[in-house]
Amino acid sequence: MLVLALGLLARAGQASGRERPRPRLTRASARQLHVTQGTVNAGPDGRLTVEESKVRAVLPGLDATAAELRFKYLGPTRVQKTLASGELRQQLGLKLRARDGCNVVYVMWRIRPQAGLVVSVKSNPTAHTSADCGNRGYTRVRADQEAPVPELVPGTSHTLHAAWEGQALHVHVDGALAWKGTLPPEAFGFEGPVGLRTDNGRFELELLLQQR
Repeated sequence: MLVLALGLLARAGQASGRERPRPRLTRASARQLHVTQGTVNAGPDGRLTVEESKVRAVLPGLDATAAELRFKYLGPTRVQKTLASGELRQQLGLKLRARDGCNVVYVMWRIRPQAGLVVSVKSNPTAHTSADCGNRGYTRVRADQEAPVPELVPGTSHTLHAAWEGQALHVHVDGALAWKGTLPPEAFGFEGPVGLRTDNGRFELELLLQQR
């Protein structure tokens, strides 16, 4: 009896120590996206394709607690365009709390010139369009915990997942924790939907979200 009881306790402990399964995510369709810059096309399998140098899009009206990009990197765009700062950068990522082009939280996976994961807040309370704010108002958020991300090679597929609760933000890359930190107060001076951003890269992708 004692051996049986100990065995049951051990199995119960193992079960309680398992990571809880991630909530179910819903895939967004091309018709749900509000594209504010560039073009996003729908493929025959429902995936989205990006071929232009600069693409910005959001999912209006959907309140989320997590968002995910599942994508295949196809390589750089034929035409490369600099950012407002004058820097030439290849990247893709998630937009969180995206009120407009001047007030948004970014979770960006940079490809060139230096690979890495960057979380930043763009806050311009009195501005609402890129013409109003340009590249002003950016604050890079320091991580409490982070890990290197893979270099993106054309033809490879990856996943970028961001989940938040209150000020806490957790970012997973290919299922592993890559960034963990706390969003600053300025990230809560605005609110809005999730979305995506790409610069100078071609992708096949899916945008998924967990609704509140």
